[in-house]
Amino acid sequence: MFKKLKITCDEATTICDKNQYGEATLLEKIKLNIHFIRCKICFKYTKQNMTLTKIYKGHAKSCKELKHCLSDTDKEVLKEKLNSFKV
Repeated sequence: MFKKLKITCDEATTICDKNQYGEATLLEKIKLNIHFIRCKICFKYTKQNMTLTKIYKGHAKSCKELKHCLSDTDKEVLKEKLNSFKV
């Protein structure tokens, strides 16, 4: 029975990535936690992955609040430059 719960490190990282997006099943989460008991490298990978996700979500939230567009004068300058390249 326990053979079915053993997974490789590649499978563990895949489950970790799925878990970040809420796509991992309960059985996969159990397999992952059992894998962590014997593999500290995968545990560290998961921890780092979670940290990066938190950082990204914080940056993405602040980035959405900013307005990213050219001013009217910048648009006109760009149009002029593009028109000068036309054959």
